[in-house]
Amino acid sequence: MRDLYERLSRIFPLGELTEQRPDLTFVTVPKAQLHSLLLHLRDREGFTHLVILTAVDWLEDGTFQLTYLMNNRLACRDLGVRVMLPRDAASMDSIHDLWPTAATYQRELREMFGIDFPGSPGVDEDFILEGWIRTPPYRRDFDTLRFSDEVFAPRPGRESSDPAQVMKKQLYPDGT
Repeated sequence: MRDLYERLSRIFPLGELTEQRPDLTFVTVPKAQLHSLLLHLRDREGFTHLVILTAVDWLEDGTFQLTYLMNNRLACRDLGVRVMLPRDAASMDSIHDLWPTAATYQRELREMFGIDFPGSPGVDEDFILEGWIRTPPYRRDFDTLRFSDEVFAPRPGRESSDPAQVMKKQLYPDGT
């Protein structure tokens, strides 16, 4: 994959190459270069299949990392292209024109992380969380305990227990 990286770096401003395995490599690209890089990878380098589009919330850095994982079926290799976005008003150009299935991933990322993809089909429609008005739940600053306490009433059987203590009681009921 180093040969591909060398070719691409002559055309695009790429970040460091990270090789996970011989057939799986990651590279970071500036937001403005993403669409043209993906188009080049699809049309000239054989990465015709978008495997997944996903995000990571780097709360401490104030950024989101989008990862576009593409596959070149003929060469049996995968390439992940990463883009860093500021968390505040996160927005990224849609790639549904390159891979129509990207619209589904983009809808999910909009709803679960709050990352906008203007112009993507259905991106403003409810997808999974109908009527959700809170902080997007995949953001790391979403407080799941507070949400649970606010939404779900206490009731018998909804207690939290230390798994080690529960197993100890089950294995040694007489306390030995």
